[in-house]
Amino acid sequence: MTGTQALVAALQRLRAAGIDDPAGDARRLLAHAMGLAADRLTLHLGGRLDPGALARFDAALTRRIARQPVSQIVGTRLFWGRPFRVTPAVLDPRPETECLIAAALREPYAKVLDLGTGSGCILLTLLLEASAGATGPATGLGVDLSPDALLVADQNRAAHHLGTRATLAQGNWFAPVAGAFDLIVSNPPYIAADEMAALSPEVRDWEPHLALTPRGDGLGAYRAIAAGAPSHLTPDGRLIVEIGPTQGAAVTRIFTDAGFAHVTLDKDLDGRDRVLVARRQAQIHHAP
Repeated sequence: MTGTQALVAALQRLRAAGIDDPAGDARRLLAHAMGLAADRLTLHLGGRLDPGALARFDAALTRRIARQPVSQIVGTRLFWGRPFRVTPAVLDPRPETECLIAAALREPYAKVLDLGTGSGCILLTLLLEASAGATGPATGLGVDLSPDALLVADQNRAAHHLGTRATLAQGNWFAPVAGAFDLIVSNPPYIAADEMAALSPEVRDWEPHLALTPRGDGLGAYRAIAAGAPSHLTPDGRLIVEIGPTQGAAVTRIFTDAGFAHVTLDKDLDGRDRVLVARRQAQIHHAP
């Protein structure tokens, strides 16, 4: 069987299973099975597949038909133009989360705290993108409750050669955190308990529920972050969190009530509220 024949057969299988993007998924899975970069696949479609590649492709298709995300099957996902390792222990990095990166890059930063770091894609991207300041390259801490997620983040830290610039700690929100940061970021769990059933099978059945929902109304993580962040932000430091597209008003209220200033919302490419940016206002000292 040639690569083209395998691709046509796979497309039919994926389409019959109701997969949203059967053509794109088939190409990515075939490239992975053949050990090729996806953009090199077309050059090799005319040749015959060796038995090993054909077996790997069939196994990958079976997993995809079971609605396992492609990123978990191939083991990586591009985020801000870089590959990050992905497993069922972490959220699949999404294009919407790149809005958080764009917001963070609007101002310089030297020390970053990433709460619920997961794969580490946010923290590591921010460190890789940061311009070196007067005190040297930016550094950061990623915190996660899941030891399995931290293993993935550690693998991504090593793959991107960040060494001691990025440190990782296991714990709940601010529990393992000491010191102050001029930038705190988070893509926390924000799906309400009664919304979980409506998620796609790829998300609901394959991604970690700990990273998807805090249960209840979906706002519990924001309350915890708003309560703890002032003690760990430098004066005039920024806090940036991803939010659900219907949560803008509620999350704005949480951070405003916690004393944050200049609370604004950024929209994603679909025009939906996606990122909240807030600032810890510097203390104003009046002369006696």
